[in-house]
Amino acid sequence: MNIIPESTHLHIGSLIFPKLDQTDFTGPFEIFSRIPDSTYHIIGRETKPIRDVRGLILVPEKTFSEVPPLDLLHIPGGAGQEMLMDDEVTLSFVREQAVAARYIFAVCTGALVLGAAGLLKGRKVTTHWAAFDLLKYFGGVPVNERVVIDGNLVTTAGVTAGIDGALRVAALLRGDQTAQEIQLGIQYAPEPPFNSGTPESAPPDILAAVRTRLQPLSDARLATARRIGARLGIAEPGWVKY
Repeated sequence: MNIIPESTHLHIGSLIFPKLDQTDFTGPFEIFSRIPDSTYHIIGRETKPIRDVRGLILVPEKTFSEVPPLDLLHIPGGAGQEMLMDDEVTLSFVREQAVAARYIFAVCTGALVLGAAGLLKGRKVTTHWAAFDLLKYFGGVPVNERVVIDGNLVTTAGVTAGIDGALRVAALLRGDQTAQEIQLGIQYAPEPPFNSGTPESAPPDILAAVRTRLQPLSDARLATARRIGARLGIAEPGWVKY
């Protein structure tokens, strides 16, 4: 692992958009904002307030044209990801930044945005369990892990997995000691009260209830994935039911 010396200033950027899941952004922000000798850019298509999927107000500080080349590009997910899948202005920005970025980091369904930008072909990748089936439509190689690293691409499972992934990225950038100091500083030592955090561990009735609640969005994502996969020239994959 080639740790970047602290004498090298880092530019870190997170893309935010309407109806994102704020924890996909704010969880990693808690880690990345503590990385030594770095500048954090909060990026949007416009610099006007947006609301996350639950109504929290967030404000981008820079538009695409105002952002320098990034060492780390962070793409969160959430229901608003669907609106980005055909947004060529956003997808072009993602592709352009990805060319020179040391690392590309997607949380949850942020991976689908990378897929729409054509950046998942042949790459090992993960995402939220309810969208895991869709990765092959973008040429990705699905891996059922909480954090997956393939070269300079780091992806995570849903929402809270972004914190785990961000700590891994912090270690890649500045070393294990820095990442562990950040972890201790934010006292990240989760002890969940229930063992329902994955489809494998959740009771069947809990899984069924959540799957039913997510079904309309899952159906929309499937239709989008099939359409964009065809646009990218990726053969229709065999169906993998998660």
